[in-house]
Amino acid sequence: MTMQKQSLFSFSLALLVSFLYFTNSSAQLSPAASPLKPPQSTPTPPAAAPKPLVPSLPESPSDATPDTAAAVDIVGILRQAKSFNILIRLMKTTQLINQLNAQLLTTKSGGITILAPDDSAFSELKAGFLNSLSDGQKLELLQFHVLSEYVSSSNFDTLTNPVRTLAGAKPGKVELNVISYGGSVNISTGEVNTTITGIVYTDKHLAIYKVGKVLLPMDFFTVAKAPAKSPSLAPEPSAKAPKADKENSLSPDSSESSQINSTKDNSGTVKTIVYGKWLSLVLGVILVTVFSS
Repeated sequence: MTMQKQSLFSFSLALLVSFLYFTNSSAQLSPAASPLKPPQSTPTPPAAAPKPLVPSLPESPSDATPDTAAAVDIVGILRQAKSFNILIRLMKTTQLINQLNAQLLTTKSGGITILAPDDSAFSELKAGFLNSLSDGQKLELLQFHVLSEYVSSSNFDTLTNPVRTLAGAKPGKVELNVISYGGSVNISTGEVNTTITGIVYTDKHLAIYKVGKVLLPMDFFTVAKAPAKSPSLAPEPSAKAPKADKENSLSPDSSESSQINSTKDNSGTVKTIVYGKWLSLVLGVILVTVFSS
């Protein structure tokens, strides 16, 4: 009996030691549980950029354009586009390019936007039109193509009409109206209607857009056009017209009366001659009788 108890005790002790050994071994083999990390919030994707209202031309730069106004060469950009030779020449002769470069270098400037007609647009003008303009008018024509602020391709619908240009504020003369709808931008001057056909260049200070026609201000045509003649009024019926008819109708009578008067004068003259002859004859008879006696 004692032997059975000792055997049972030894078996239990061996089982306990084995359990403790395996427990320690598994604790050493298993990695330490990493602390729970707080759940990370999913970042919100940035809002999509507004879709441009005008398409990009093959010459337009990529988004990697340096954001430095001093490094921008307007003439170089237009020359690289290879279809704005007339515009470049006019910018140089009128010295507008100096004004634009100075405005880009001004830190307080909000940038500029150039609406650039290409050579084909200038060729559609009436022959000799540019040569008929004075130097001041040529400068005003080019200034009419420059907005005094930077307008991105997706912000034309935020402009307030009439849009102010470098040509100044002359109501009814140099007004530029911009309307954007249906993915296109329409421009009207009162004399010319056209659209923006593409982007030549854009950054955060300068934007150059190609337009289909030369923008002609109303100021050029208010002087050139002769004032319309007022329609002549139809002669009102008056007493003069019937009077003329009356005079015409009475003219035969008046001629007849003049003939009668002339006849009466002639008959009086004849009577006077006849009476004179009879008087002379009577006096002659009396004188003969006296001398005979």
